[in-house]
Amino acid sequence: MTVQDTLQDRVAIVTGAAQGIGRATALRLAAEGAVVTCADIRDCAETVALADKEGGRAAAVELDVRRAADWERAVTAVVAEHGRIDLLANVAGVVNLLSPDTVVDLTEDAWQVVIDTDLKGVWLGMRAVIPQMVAGGGGRIVNISSMAALRGLPNLASYSAAKAGVVGLTQQAAFEYAEQGILVNAIAPGTIDTPILAEITDEMREANANAHLIRRLGRPEEIAAMAAYLFREGGFQTGQTVPVDGGWAAKGNF
Repeated sequence: MTVQDTLQDRVAIVTGAAQGIGRATALRLAAEGAVVTCADIRDCAETVALADKEGGRAAAVELDVRRAADWERAVTAVVAEHGRIDLLANVAGVVNLLSPDTVVDLTEDAWQVVIDTDLKGVWLGMRAVIPQMVAGGGGRIVNISSMAALRGLPNLASYSAAKAGVVGLTQQAAFEYAEQGILVNAIAPGTIDTPILAEITDEMREANANAHLIRRLGRPEEIAAMAAYLFREGGFQTGQTVPVDGGWAAKGNF
């Protein structure tokens, strides 16, 4: 795909689009003129309505990123409707809510839920979409990793492993498909104020905010802005994991 100044009429799939970073990314792409398929295991009707209200073009599809058949169905439908897929944002993710998330106390069931969603889901998405991008002459993919992939953090064993896997998979796919015009990058957010944090205490919220040099939580729209940049201007960037972390990486500790 050549360098472009606009996302007008680009065909995009965004996973996890029912809320949080996924919703913000879908809305940002739609606002910039992309034709966006909002994919989630949850209902994306509200995201689609918000995009439509601002004059964007969006549609919803039910998609469990852990299931290859769901990916095949979604990709087939998008290509049948629009003829191609230009952009993929792999945003859908979960944290472990089933057990403690330390190496010793983590259960196999909890491990599998996180790995299947946060890592296998990214792989299945790329596996389903890349052949369509190759056929269309190129495309761009943005995967959501995490600062937990780059820093040791408490009680995030399965999440850290999955998100580190996303970094490695991003690098490998970028290497493998660059000659086909496909650019693959990842974003490593700091702590972002999404529904995942709804149940944390005020003390935990403050501690997470203070982990950043910019002493606040990030906003989903700030991650969406980086995704839009990579989809739009990032024509000489591939295989990279870009921190959008309020200075957390520079600070160097939790």
